[in-house]
Amino acid sequence: MLALAKDGFVVAERNRGFRVVEMSETDLDEISQIRVLLEVPSTVEVARIISASDLKRVAAIADEIVAAAARGDLIDYLDSDRRFHVALISQLGNTRLTELVDRLRLQTRLYGLGKLVETGRLVASAEEHQELLETMRAKDAAATERVIGSHIKHVRGLWVGHEEA
Repeated sequence: MLALAKDGFVVAERNRGFRVVEMSETDLDEISQIRVLLEVPSTVEVARIISASDLKRVAAIADEIVAAAARGDLIDYLDSDRRFHVALISQLGNTRLTELVDRLRLQTRLYGLGKLVETGRLVASAEEHQELLETMRAKDAAATERVIGSHIKHVRGLWVGHEEA
């Protein structure tokens, strides 16, 4: 069993209970690398196939992300962010891929967000979702690839206090 904890994730150990496994820089780098390998080409493919009505539905979620970020509401931000990315990846109809991407995101989703709220950078990060949707509306595969790749790398960089990792 894997669950989220404040600075890592909780692992169930047979006959021993649970323990929190802290996320190291190596863990974060590895997860980010896997996310780039999975999410970038998947999101590009979604841009090719997503319908206008599904884009509109996902755009409403992107607006929720920005609104939550503007309020500094991390709970709503995280919920909306998760629903956004799951809604996009699920367009491919691959349940295992959707679950894997969701699981990777859950492992790191709290890391560094407090710093983003404190510095006022959470809104800028949230607005990247809207930029991604613009590239998808235009069916611009190259721009979609650039924006989603940059978003993942940008978020990883923000975790450590840099623009990109």
